[in-house]
Amino acid sequence: MKIAGNEIKPGAVIEHDGTLWVAVKSQAVKPGKGGAYNQVELKNLFDGRKLNERFRSAESVESIELDFKAYTFLFEAGEMLTFMDKETFDQIEISKDFVGERAAFLSDGMDVKVESYEGKPISIKLPVQVLQTVVETDPAVKGQTAAPSYKPAILDNGLKVMVPPFIDVGSRIIVSTDDVLYVKRAE
Repeated sequence: MKIAGNEIKPGAVIEHDGTLWVAVKSQAVKPGKGGAYNQVELKNLFDGRKLNERFRSAESVESIELDFKAYTFLFEAGEMLTFMDKETFDQIEISKDFVGERAAFLSDGMDVKVESYEGKPISIKLPVQVLQTVVETDPAVKGQTAAPSYKPAILDNGLKVMVPPFIDVGSRIIVSTDDVLYVKRAE
């Protein structure tokens, strides 16, 4: 489906220069001289490159619809992660590098969403927050809790995160999967 250049908004996926891009930012610009245009910051869906482009309203680009499917994480074998389609029970393998450091959050039976284009996975959406256990951290120093300070901690999945001083070894905490940050102590 074609859309005008001035209709490109953040989150839109377009085909440009023979590959797929997602709009990260867009700004309508009306200079004193010349015609108005849409200044768009694009990110390549396959290799992460960034690009700034100007699109005039007279230009049209191909808007791309991506497929979202629900999968369940099954297991890790070497550098490959195996997922099962929740509807058809078909299994797919995705490289650990494709998921990045967030692969450490995957646990058996975890539900994820796989975004794909023409059957090829483009991204994986994990749950926004996960429950983890602190396996290593420094003990709280008496009197240090008056000022907001954080200390390093290692989680049961091996990732490091900064936690408040009242968090001890064995504490269960909620961690954001997007930016690998401490959210709160689990109830």
